[in-house]
Amino acid sequence: MSDTPKDDPWTQGEMSSSSGKGAAAAGGSGPDKSGGSGPAESSGDSAEVLRERQRLAQIESMDRWIQSVLVEQRRSRRWKLFFRFAWLALLLGVAALVGFALLMVPGDEREQARHLGVVKVDGVIDSESPANAERLIEGIEAAWESPSSAAVVLHINSPGGSPVQSQRVYKAVMALRERGDKPIVAVVEDLGASGAYYMASAADEIVAAPSSLVGSIGVIYAGFGLEGAIDDLGVERRVFTAGDNKAFLDPFSEMRPEQQAFWQEVLDTTHQQFIDAVKAGRGDRLADDPRIFSGLIWTGEQALELGLVDRLGTLDEEAHEWLDQPRIKDYTPSQDPFDRLARRFGVGVAQWMGLPQASSPVRYQLP
Repeated sequence: MSDTPKDDPWTQGEMSSSSGKGAAAAGGSGPDKSGGSGPAESSGDSAEVLRERQRLAQIESMDRWIQSVLVEQRRSRRWKLFFRFAWLALLLGVAALVGFALLMVPGDEREQARHLGVVKVDGVIDSESPANAERLIEGIEAAWESPSSAAVVLHINSPGGSPVQSQRVYKAVMALRERGDKPIVAVVEDLGASGAYYMASAADEIVAAPSSLVGSIGVIYAGFGLEGAIDDLGVERRVFTAGDNKAFLDPFSEMRPEQQAFWQEVLDTTHQQFIDAVKAGRGDRLADDPRIFSGLIWTGEQALELGLVDRLGTLDEEAHEWLDQPRIKDYTPSQDPFDRLARRFGVGVAQWMGLPQASSPVRYQLP
């Protein structure tokens, strides 16, 4: 009789497990008589497939990386081309500006074709405007000194303005006219009135279109008398002066009769200066008509009858008159646009704030 129990589950389990393992080992070591793949071969195939998939994934990842690098290189190349073209365009623009500036600078005047040297008098004549004496005289002298200019032309389209600026240009033109080396012609476009006509009268000849407005030989001062208005509003005006007549032009103060008579004398004196200048410039060509100096303005046709102009015509017609091949060259000095804008802004602010202006209140100008 044995001491080991026949139905010991632990003993039987171990034996059963050992037997199974041995059988599996035996079965694995022997050949498969049925000709099928064994577990080891299936495991090898799976590893090979996995490696192939990993290789393909790596190739695909590498391909995507290469594609992204190529896209980035193309993008970088496009930006490089853009900046190269931008720099090229900038250089061409600078070269064009330099070339234009060189063309605008007078070269050897002896090699230039004959032309009319034109100086433009546009707008109100004032020290703070484009039609100021300094600028106009500079252009007139440049046109006069050019050997290629057949004549100097003042191309006028102005209502007049400052007496002093007009007188300065008048004297400069008269000085050149007395030298007699080259004719000076004033051509009136739409308007050649008051101070603008003052300038024109110094020229050798004055030309106007039939419908141009010419003349207005007179002086004007315009203001307001608002002393009654501030009384009605109950506003007290406080002005402190040293001199009894210092504030006689103040619009809020009453002007006494003797002050009015004095101011009229100032205007009359300025008017007489205008009359004397026109007579000196025009001479015997003026008609004996007192209305000429009354401040009236005339059409070109009427002005011709009164001797205020010499003939009817335009700038283009003058070019054909003086030259076989009409050419016109502008000698008006160019203006700095920023300086011009700053001047206009300063004048506008001063007017808005009611600050005193540098220009004279007495004007050779249309109202």
